[in-house]
Amino acid sequence: MIEPQDLTAYCDALLDVAAFTDYAPNGLQVEGVRPIRRLVSGVTACAALIDAACDPQADALLVHHGWFWRGESPCLTGAKGRRVRALMDSGMSLIAYHLPLDAHLTLGNNATLAVRLGILDAQPTAIGHGVVWCGRLMDALPPEVWARAVSERLGRTGTLVAADDRPVQRVAWCTGGGQGYLEAAAALGIDAFLSGEISEQTTHAARELGVSFLAAGHHATERFGVQALGEHLAERFTLSHRYLEIDNPA
Repeated sequence: MIEPQDLTAYCDALLDVAAFTDYAPNGLQVEGVRPIRRLVSGVTACAALIDAACDPQADALLVHHGWFWRGESPCLTGAKGRRVRALMDSGMSLIAYHLPLDAHLTLGNNATLAVRLGILDAQPTAIGHGVVWCGRLMDALPPEVWARAVSERLGRTGTLVAADDRPVQRVAWCTGGGQGYLEAAAALGIDAFLSGEISEQTTHAARELGVSFLAAGHHATERFGVQALGEHLAERFTLSHRYLEIDNPA
């Protein structure tokens, strides 16, 4: 077992948290009442995940999307209040890592997504402090074939904007809400850009830049980093670890 503060101190160093200016606090967001023996991970600290984590009597909940986001109301009312009450009643700690978990070279969302999608020579770029990555496919594929392969591997039907008939081989990606990096990524000479979400202006930008764009799902593209981190921590500190999937089509 390990104390919550000691576990998060290890994670803070491992993920180089101090190097990031983030939209929410990273690390220990809510301190629980007991040491950690059983760790449950999930993408978002929603009510359904908290309730599901109580079933295996977890000591801590490890997530990518935690609480206390910049600009949101600090009042613990309504749905937010119910989430907090459920977590506090359970005695679990809440541990969250956002941008540092996107960027990590082996455990991060971008790195683990590349493994899942079979992207070769995956590496971070200088764009967005390492949250935009670049690599290549083994074979050049028509945009529709590439999009279908991604959708099959992620279990989600993505939204494709095929800029032209140019085959896709050199790709860049940013998990989650990374569509705003499309123009900067296009300057790298890529054939396609993948992210979790698409905005209204993304379609026009992709067509005008001549780069295919695939929105593969925010949740779907950010499931693997927290699992990898949870598994790493379980092995490092002899904890039990279980990932809980709370379905989210977005």
